Amino acid sequence: MNIDYSSKIKFLPFYLLSILPMPVLYLLSDAVFVLIYYIIGYRKKVVMKNIRGSFPTKNGEEIKRISKDFYRHFCDTIFESIKRLTIGTNAIRKRLRIKNPELLESFINDRRNILFYTAHQGNWEWLTFMPIFFPYPSNTFFSPLKNKYFNELSQLMRERFGIRCVPSSKGYRTIIEGTRADTLTMNCIIGDQSPHAQSSLHWCHFLNRETAFFTGAEKIAKKTNPVVLFPYFKKVKRGYYELEFQLIHANPQELGPMEIVERYAKQLESAILRSPNLWLWSHNRWKLNEKIERDPNIKKSA
Repeated sequence: MNIDYSSKIKFLPFYLLSILPMPVLYLLSDAVFVLIYYIIGYRKKVVMKNIRGSFPTKNGEEIKRISKDFYRHFCDTIFESIKRLTIGTNAIRKRLRIKNPELLESFINDRRNILFYTAHQGNWEWLTFMPIFFPYPSNTFFSPLKNKYFNELSQLMRERFGIRCVPSSKGYRTIIEGTRADTLTMNCIIGDQSPHAQSSLHWCHFLNRETAFFTGAEKIAKKTNPVVLFPYFKKVKRGYYELEFQLIHANPQELGPMEIVERYAKQLESAILRSPNLWLWSHNRWKLNEKIERDPNIKKSA
């Protein structure tokens, strides 16, 4: 994406932040952590409730430690995401290591479409760096923000290295049109959002409770038969990640109903259990469950 002069003026505060060295950004991250954890208490009740429900055998100190580690990581991801406005490709290659690039390259050489069935894990926003490692047409599907200024900023950061942002409402049509035109692409769909009761969803046992998942990725995979991969982030140290492509299935049309969603849920759960602090606990993931507790008929109609 070409960034014009007017965009730099419009988002000047974020550009000024972005040009700061990473150690300085992490000092700012530490300050923001103190602010949102100790002073504001940003979504603290939601975070603690989500972690307790997911780890019922852990004691209060363990829950508190996961919570604090999450907030520290969350603050880091904010500044790491802003850094995308000015970071260079050499720095990206230094800070993001692909553990098994040969897996993806083998499917690319076979002219297979790729579906990244991803989550808010690690630094998911750094998936927008994929065109640097794999020169392959790439789409990411997103829900536009209500605030136009921040929606435009978010899209600017995501598209800088060649990713095309597509509203989720147009995702299915975009993939179908690309398949019919025989256009090879990598598509990225985040699957761990909290669905509402009117959504097309599937229930999985996930993190100690029944959890609803959107079925859109499943339907797309069964319709277009791409290779479905789960991108797993490991945080090596502050500002450095390792990305591993975990195969969900190479031929989704061979699987039974909702098996793609079930496999995704298991792989995501495994990633969270390995590094609980790297998942987005501040999202009210189980709000539909709470509605069902008040009205059990909701689940029957969902």
